Amino acid sequence: MTVPVFRFAPSPNGHLHLGHAYSALLNQQMARNTGGRLLLRMEDIDRERCTPDLERAMLEDLRWIGLDWETPIRRQSEHFAVYHKALSKLIGMELVYPAFLSRSDIKRAIEAMPGDRDHWPRDPDGALHYPPNDRMLSKSERDRRIGEGQPFSWRLNMQRALEHVGEKLSWSETAPDRHLVEARPQDWGDVIIARKDMPTSYHLSVVIDDALQGITHVVRGTDLFHATSVHRLLQRLFDIDPPVYHHHALVLDRDGQKLSKSRKDTALRELREQGKTPQEIRGLVGL
Repeated sequence: MTVPVFRFAPSPNGHLHLGHAYSALLNQQMARNTGGRLLLRMEDIDRERCTPDLERAMLEDLRWIGLDWETPIRRQSEHFAVYHKALSKLIGMELVYPAFLSRSDIKRAIEAMPGDRDHWPRDPDGALHYPPNDRMLSKSERDRRIGEGQPFSWRLNMQRALEHVGEKLSWSETAPDRHLVEARPQDWGDVIIARKDMPTSYHLSVVIDDALQGITHVVRGTDLFHATSVHRLLQRLFDIDPPVYHHHALVLDRDGQKLSKSRKDTALRELREQGKTPQEIRGLVGL
């Protein structure tokens, strides 16, 4: 019988808040209830914002609320070679292309398009879909721009990737109960897979890490629900068996907005300094 494997995977780019506490403790609770394991992963591919000091503070906060995890901790910043290998496979399959347009370039390119530009598609996060300009460049033109040092990102050719898969995708969701969810990666357009100075993105690294760590259950907030569609597509392209997903409700602030690491009044450090106990933290997040 397969032992369930859960993971809590924060980014050490700020201090943990009540939302992180809820997700971490829920992962621990579900792991214990199923006789499973709990791993901790630092998603620190952003080396400018993610710092050792913030990681140390994060680990201190997690221990304070009573989280236990297996060691060693996986740090994404130590595995760029692994992500580069995965990216190279997608390049070899001709499923990604170098994209040179900046955010302002994207807007200008769309405005120059004929037709109904006011209804240009947006992804689930509200960003405009990437226009086809760079997708249609010749190899020689791409090589010329890269050789000149023009900044670029690697974007997934969504249409070609879907044609390569050739089937509808879905995932097993357990919130609020077990059911299948249709994956709609096309809603994201040509999503970023990696950058010139970083051979990965959140989408690529999380899929590769979950597979390498043998994660069977991904428990995370509903803010990542739609991203699962991209992850299912990448899993299929890499022949990875998908985990079961559980997208829990978010802990919101008094205005009904998603918590931010910049909000001190919900930060675990601030609450601890106010005299709150770990048990009170559990009560505040409903556990």
